[in-house]
Formats: sequence, C-alpha cells, structure tokens
Amino acid sequence: MYRESNCSSSNSKQQQMDASKYVRYTPEQVEALERVYAECPKPSSLRRQQLIRECPILSNIEPKQIKVWFQNRRCREKQRKESSRLQSVNRKLSAMNKLLMEENDRLQKQVSQLVYDNGFMRQQIHTVSTTTDTSSESVVMNGQHQQQNPAPQHQQRDANTPAGLLAIAEETLAEFLGKATGTAVDWVQMIGMKPGPDSIGIVAVSRNCSGAAARACGLVSLEATKVAELLKDRLSWYRDCRCIDIASVIPTGNGGVIELTYMQTYAPTTLASARDFWTLRYTTSLEDGSLAICERSLPSTTGGPTGPSAACFVRGEMLPSGYLIRPCDGGGCIVHIVDHVDLDIWSVPEVLRPLYESSKILAQKMTMAALRHVRQIAQEMNGEIQCNGGRQPAVLRALSQKLCRGFNDAVNGFADDGWSIMSTDGVEDVTIAINSSPSKFLGSQYNTLSMLSSFGGVLCARASMLLQSVPPVLLIRFLREHRSEWADHGVDVYSAASLKTNPYAVPCARPGGFSSSQVILPLAHTVEHEEFLEVVRIEGHAFSPEDIALSKDMYLLQLCNGIDETTSGACAQLVFAPIDESFGDDAPLLPSGFHVIPLDNKSDGHGTTRTLDLASALEVGHGGARCAGEADASSQNLRSVLTIAFQFTFESHYQDSVAAMARQYVRGIVGSVQRVAMAIAPSRLSSHLVPKPLPGSPEAVTLARWIFRSYGVHTGAELFEPESSSGDAILKQLWHHTDAIMCCSVKMNASAVFTFANQAGLDMLETTLVALQDIMLDKILDEAGRKILLSEFSKIMQQGFTYLPAGVCVSSMGRPVSYEHAIVWKVLNDDDSNHCLAFMFVNWSFG
Repeated sequence: MYRESNCSSSNSKQQQMDASKYVRYTPEQVEALERVYAECPKPSSLRRQQLIRECPILSNIEPKQIKVWFQNRRCREKQRKESSRLQSVNRKLSAMNKLLMEENDRLQKQVSQLVYDNGFMRQQIHTVSTTTDTSSESVVMNGQHQQQNPAPQHQQRDANTPAGLLAIAEETLAEFLGKATGTAVDWVQMIGMKPGPDSIGIVAVSRNCSGAAARACGLVSLEATKVAELLKDRLSWYRDCRCIDIASVIPTGNGGVIELTYMQTYAPTTLASARDFWTLRYTTSLEDGSLAICERSLPSTTGGPTGPSAACFVRGEMLPSGYLIRPCDGGGCIVHIVDHVDLDIWSVPEVLRPLYESSKILAQKMTMAALRHVRQIAQEMNGEIQCNGGRQPAVLRALSQKLCRGFNDAVNGFADDGWSIMSTDGVEDVTIAINSSPSKFLGSQYNTLSMLSSFGGVLCARASMLLQSVPPVLLIRFLREHRSEWADHGVDVYSAASLKTNPYAVPCARPGGFSSSQVILPLAHTVEHEEFLEVVRIEGHAFSPEDIALSKDMYLLQLCNGIDETTSGACAQLVFAPIDESFGDDAPLLPSGFHVIPLDNKSDGHGTTRTLDLASALEVGHGGARCAGEADASSQNLRSVLTIAFQFTFESHYQDSVAAMARQYVRGIVGSVQRVAMAIAPSRLSSHLVPKPLPGSPEAVTLARWIFRSYGVHTGAELFEPESSSGDAILKQLWHHTDAIMCCSVKMNASAVFTFANQAGLDMLETTLVALQDIMLDKILDEAGRKILLSEFSKIMQQGFTYLPAGVCVSSMGRPVSYEHAIVWKVLNDDDSNHCLAFMFVNWSFG
C-alpha cells in the first residue's frame, strides 16, 4: 500500500510539473507581464504575488509559473542582445574581410608591376651592355627615376570656366582613386597598425613618392552622407587647421559640386612659417553608389582665381587627395582616406626639413585624426560612450579643440590676431609676444579685467629646442606626472589669480619653491585612449609662507595626447589652462604647455616603448645589459623638436616685470627639461636613470637581502621561498613579488621618505624609481592609517614587526588604493642595527 500510495503521489507530482512546464498565456496575459517587465525585469516574490492580486487575468497562474516566465523573458532578452552583438561583429568582420581582400588584390597588382619593372630593367641592362658604361648608367638611372617618381602628364586646363574646373575635378578624382584603391603610390603599412573589427583600420605611408603621403582605410558605423559631412568639416578634427573658407560653390551637371577653398594651417614650431592652401574640392557620387570627395591645389598655371595671400604664410601644395566612402551591406560604410601634400621643405631650416617631409607625422596629425574623429562620433551616436561629469561629448570635444587652438595661436602669434613681438636689445632664446587686442578678451573671463584702465593684455613667452635621444612619449608623460619637477608654484598662483579682478603682484620665478601635490581627475578620453582630457587639482599652493594656511586648491584643464606606449615615433602634447571650480562649457581659456614632434621618422626602433619603471635596470645578469644595448641602438639617432609656450595676463604698468618673469620662468623650464631629458633618454637607461642612493644606503642587492632576512627574523616565516641563496636571485624575486613592498627611511627631525619599492609598489604608488624618493610616507597614508601606524610604532621598535588592519592609502596621482592588510617590519643591516622600515601591502587594488 505504501508503494502504491508513493507511486500515486509521484505520478501526481509529475503531472503537476508537466502542467507547469507547458503553460500557455493569452495575449492579454503576455501584455500585462511585459508591462511589468519593462518596469522591473527581475521582480521579487512579493512583487509577483502583488501582480497576481492586481491583475485578475493572471489569477489562474501559479507564482512559480510567473517566476519561470520572467526567467525565460530575461534569457530571451540576453539572447537577443547577444545575437545583435554577434550580427554587428559579423558585419564588421565581413566588411573588414572585403577590405583586406581588396588590399590583397592591390598588393598582388603591385607585385606584378614590380616583377614587370624588374624584367624591363634587366632587358634594358642587357640591351645596353654593348654600349659605354656612361650611357648604360644613364639609361638605368633614368628608368629608375621614372619608376620611383611617376609624374602624370596633365593637359593644361582653363580654370576660368566651369567646364575647365570640371575637367580638373575629374582628373583629380581619377588620380585620387588610383591612390586610394590602386597602385599609383607605393604604400607601406605603418608598424603597429593591425587591422581588426575594433582597430582604427589599415594605415600606410608612402615610399619613394614626392612630398608626404598617407592612407587609411577603416569601418565606420555611420551613413555615407554623415561621414562626408564630418570629414568635410576639417576645422572640427584637424587640430593644425587655423581656418578654412569656401570661396565659391559651383554645381556640376552630373549632380556633384565643386568648391574653391582656402585653408590656413598652424606652424608646428616657432622656428618655421605656417602654411596655406588654395584648393579645388570635388564631391560626387560614383556608379557603384560610393561617395567620393577629392581635392587638389589650383596652381597659378591653370589661370582663374589665385586665392587669398597672406604675408606670414608659405603656400603649400595639396596633391590629389580625398575620401572614398563606400556603403556596406547592413549599414555603415568603409572609408578610404588619402592625404598627399608638398609643404615646400626648402623654405624651412635644414634641421627641420624631416618635420615637413615625414609621411608618418602627416598620417598621425591628419589622416588618422580624420578616421578617429569619425569613429568617435559614430560610437557617441550609437550610445557606446558614456558621458562623464554630466557634460556632453560635443562639449568635451569643444574644450579639447579650444585648448589646442589657444596653444597654437600662442605659438604662431599671428599679427592679424593682435600679436606683436616685444622688442629686445639682442637675440633672445625666449621670444616674448604681446597681445593687447580687445577681441582677445571680448566675452572671456578676462573681459572684466580688460575693461580696467590698467589692464595691459596677454603676454606669451615661447621657445623651441632640439632634443637628442628623447622619445616624445617619455618626455610628455614625465612632465604630466611630475609637475613639481619643472613648475613654479608662485607662477601657478599668478596664473590662477588672473581669473579674478585682483591678481597677485608679479612673482619672481623660483623653481623648487613650496611644493604641492597634484591630483589628476579624468574627464574624458578618446576611443583608442590616444588623448585624455582631465582636470588637475593642485593642492595647497601658496605664494608666500604666510599664505599657506589660507591657500586654496587651484585647478587646471589639461589635454594630453601621444603618450600611448604602443605608438611608434608619435607626436606628443601637454596643454593646460587655469580654470575655477565651476568653469562653464563655454569658458574661454588661456592655454600653455609643451608640444614635441620627432624629426627622424625613417627608423622604426622600439625606443618609444621604453617606460620609466626601470624594471630592466633591476634585471640581473646579461638580460639587463641586452635591454640597455637595444635602447642604445634604437634611440641613438632619435631627434625631436620641443615647443614651449606660456601665456600670462598683465597690467599695463607691470608689463616689463611680467615679461622678465615669463622669460626667466621659461628659461628655467628649458633647463628642467634638459635635465629630465638627460635622465630619461633610453640610451642612458643603464647608467643615468638608476636612482642615486641616499647617503649610507646599500646597493639594491644588499638591501633586498636585508629585507628578506629581517622579515624571517621578526615574524618567524619566510617572505617567499628563495630560488637561490644568491643576492641577485633574492632581488629578482623581491622585485616581481605580487604584493607591494617598499622601504621607508626613519630619521629624527626628518620626514619619512621612500627609498625603495618593488614593481608592485611602484604600480601602487603610480610612480617611478626616479621620483620615488620625492614621496613621503605621510602623504600616502590617510588620517586613520597615520594614527594606527603612530600607535603601533613602539611595538614595531620593540617586537620588530606589526600588522596593520585593512585600510585605504593614496597614490602619488591622488587615486585611492585599498588593501586587505599590511605588514610593517624593521630592516636590520649586517650589524643588526636599524636601517629602515619595510611595508608590505597585501592584496591591494585601486578604487
């Protein structure tokens, strides 16, 4: 009976399970459940019961069944999103596959052409072998010249008529398409630019081509017409573009449009003139549905309008360039970008000519910038980028653009903007420019000051210098992270006070004044993290010792780009401007900063991938020597030009004093940069970058042995299982230990400073071995941590060690670092005397 009853009960349960497994919902029930799901995808048990009570149409459904419905609904939603994502990735991969196949076809055609040329040259050599050596050499060299520098012969066109302009436009289109998809230019792919669904695309530079040329191909999730609109608005993405004016618009009979444009570009340094261009731009649709925008300069030989002329500009030539926008199946498009210019290198000093003939610099500053801008807008429009600080992406882009334009205006100092050079008695290494134009301050935060009778205007101190064996990436990163190494806080206070109507008196620039820490607050970054917009808070700045107690934080809006370690031979820039705590979206800025451009871009060494962590310097044996040797070989010929510009407001009766202060300040910065450059040059990593030991401190190997031995003596356990008893092995294991280990000096009447840290410790403090000795212990511990350490100090001295509970400390960049617990122990030397304190922060993390 028991078995039958149990069997009957089991059958009943199975029937109930089957009944709940196959529940059919009416459309009204599904609609009611969907309304709840839209409000709360995961309702609680109480909410589901409340739903049954409130909706009579659901009264015949069990709560468990409703729970299953919501589970299934969430699962379907997750599957739908995943399916949509996979479809998007599939479309990208399909388009990229098409792009790569086309690139492969182009390369095969190029190989075929080279094979044909090689055979032709062999035949020519064989044919002329019976002639004299002179004539043979002449024929061969002429043939090579024709192959390396193909110069298409153009029939002279009359640019005075629409028909003549259309003929020029069609020729330009044909040449542009030959560069974009054909073999008109010998393209070489840039190092590090690997194609993929999330990469910027395929980027290549020219070889054996007149002028500088670059090409990029990539996928963009926007319609072709929107892409064309963004690319034609060159002022919004080309940071070196000062202005662009459309002189005339001429519709064509085939539905296209011809535009005559005049563009001015900034000079990248104070040592050369700016460039301008007078071009014809042709926009038309192709037979396959693609949209083409091509452009070229209009030389005076074609007749017609010659365009405006400016005394301080050198006319550059734009060879057939443009954009080919090809729609893809399923949305989006493939974009081909070609830039080809001749910047008249003979008008600049010889040392700067590589700057004007480098295809890599053209690719970074123009070609890749255009593609990155379009991709950025596409991701913003698709909702893939979250806004920070409540500011829209368009506002953040406008702030970045304003910083760059303000800095470029200061570097170039165009007369039509109101700038004039301050006269001097002789040749000055620092140029002082004055701008007293009312338009400079109209509507700005300086407008209140400019209405004062004593207000004189804005003064800019600028200088350029050549650097040897210093990668721009390393220099700009160091200047960004270690402002106290070059900045004078009295001058910073003077700049910040210019936002008020009662500025400070003119300070005397004195590097090494009252130090203050900086906290970098991220504001925005581009998709590929090649550019950062951030707010820098400088804490505790003061003009005099008496003002320290009353001092307030000062703020800078800062733009930094080109510090990506994977970028080879890239330009780098650090620009900042003082702001107040509540700066508006349209707040005018007075930017200052640094711009570094490499001059030698023909070698693709790995020097720019070196960092300041000096891990290789602590590697023992032959490995460290090999790293240093590689740095020597890759960077010994690296040259770059650094441009410095700092702007200050001044009152008319203080003009000479501010000029003297600015000149002295920039000279001091130049000296600081030279010292930094000597330290961070990769060719000197093995000797000059190793931190100098403090007086009486041991070498790294000895210190590592002391740290390891003292930990075992005090705690009775080993810090780690040594692989070998040699000091080199202990140092290597200590350096690669997963927990942050650092040593701190303890001296009477002196602040405790760090003297050593392993790789994890440097990562936690966000610093380098070079700057480690500038960090004090009380600066990274919060108030609770300092109190606990003070209360446990006597225990450390008597017992030799102690444990600190979980807490939070602060890195050198101001970021909070949490840790599970910490161990502090005395480090004893060989005489068992106290040498320093060692800290080990276990399981630390940012946040």
